[in-house]
Amino acid sequence: MNASSSTPVFPFSALVGQDALRQALLLAAIDPALSGVLISGPRGTAKSTAARALAELLPEGRLVSLPLGASEEQLIGTLDIQEALRDGGVTFSPGLLAKAHRGVLYVDEVNLLPNPLVDQLLDVAASGVNIVERDGISHRHDARFVLIGTMNPEESELRLQLLDRFGLAVEMSNVFEAKMRQRIVKARLAFDADPVAFRARCQAEQHVLEQRLDAARASLASLDWHDAIHARVSELCIDAHVDGLRADLVMLRAARALAALEGAGRIDVAHVERVADSVLTHRRREQEARSSQANKPSTQEPAPHDDSKPGDGDWGYLPPEPAGTAKIKQVRPLAAKKA
Repeated sequence: MNASSSTPVFPFSALVGQDALRQALLLAAIDPALSGVLISGPRGTAKSTAARALAELLPEGRLVSLPLGASEEQLIGTLDIQEALRDGGVTFSPGLLAKAHRGVLYVDEVNLLPNPLVDQLLDVAASGVNIVERDGISHRHDARFVLIGTMNPEESELRLQLLDRFGLAVEMSNVFEAKMRQRIVKARLAFDADPVAFRARCQAEQHVLEQRLDAARASLASLDWHDAIHARVSELCIDAHVDGLRADLVMLRAARALAALEGAGRIDVAHVERVADSVLTHRRREQEARSSQANKPSTQEPAPHDDSKPGDGDWGYLPPEPAGTAKIKQVRPLAAKKA
């Protein structure tokens, strides 16, 4: 069970299917510096179930949820300035970032949060340190957690700059394969019918998984990247036309975490291939590059126009829009959404 709740948690080892999601979450648990996992998909695809299940595998077994209406002070904490002025000491009231240390910080509908709040989340997730400053007084504390953000793309999109800050991303979809749907439903019904008995049957697998995560974290620093790894990472990122170098760094870290999870003695190109999609899925720019190329002025002379052919006149003609251009939607204010 989750240390912060008496409610039974669906075991991570019992999750059916969702291989890409399970891999991404385990890699983030091994190396929190990956800066979290963004899970996008429609309702009912077990996004929150997977987040709670992962939290149970972490040292503190803690899951902290960030509500949509959270303020900056609720997130980062507060300082008692009056006490500092009166006694010279500083009293720090922990926020959600401090409470999530060594656990999971879960943000449902992260795309509906104000952008500055998401920026702060991602800054701390990447650095592992939260710094609170007010009127020339500052306080810092460790805040190493696995950030898991979920969103339904039908509601709103994240700005591209914020998307890039999430280390890994997984796009969930509805399951339309009958046998897989039956396996998922049967597992959930069995858990709901008797959570204690269901968890007891998964106890051995859960224990093995916890040991694998502990061993992976311990061996992470001993694994290094050789030139072939760097070359393949560069090739994949260049082919995807990503902006900047963050994708390269994340892919290297993710490949190392995967090698550690599998107890490998070295990082292989195969590890890079297996993490590439979760690193690039939210950063790819091939379509934009193709659209840009298609929109360049043509050097060829236009074909002569023949008015004798009905329907070929250019009146009412609309130039084709490049289908690959990404449309960035503005995040709707929370108050507007509720209204």
